Amino acid sequence: MIRIIASYHRIAAHLRRGGLIAYPTESCYGLGCDPDNRSAVLKLLKLKQRPQRKGLIIIAYSYNQIERYVKALTLEQQQKLADDGAKAITYLLPVKKFSPRWLRGEHDTLAVRLTAHPVARQLCLGVDSALVSTSANRSGMRPAKTYAECQRLFGHAVWVLPGCVGKRKIPSRILAWTDGKIVRN
Repeated sequence: MIRIIASYHRIAAHLRRGGLIAYPTESCYGLGCDPDNRSAVLKLLKLKQRPQRKGLIIIAYSYNQIERYVKALTLEQQQKLADDGAKAITYLLPVKKFSPRWLRGEHDTLAVRLTAHPVARQLCLGVDSALVSTSANRSGMRPAKTYAECQRLFGHAVWVLPGCVGKRKIPSRILAWTDGKIVRN
């Protein structure tokens, strides 16, 4: 886990400048950037060879980090989001009118998870921001599971952060918030 506060300041500055990072999550390394930085998101999509229309997942430490993107949730709903994040469940939440299209693609929802993975969670807290979180791979390829794999895949294009991937064998489950429909199991 990243322990030095100064490191979070450096990572946050890197993200603000449009930099990309790779970091451990529940089942694989995630590839991320500042969700508010359109050029960083487009750079990430190009590197990953993923079409923008599909949309992306963002992870956060708390509801406060995502509330500017999604329609308001009650305290009970916020607690459900946190509880289910601990189970690696990502929800497609209805978005506010001006939620960035570069994040949600062609959808009127945004994929959000309040991560419980210790490194990813501490990273969001440390940089005081939600993060884009997509698997660290080229589209259609197997996700990277280690620091070394990320280094090989992305070289100097991505700042790879150390840490251990969680024990999950499969990516997060994705559910529609409004009706609970399973989008990805």
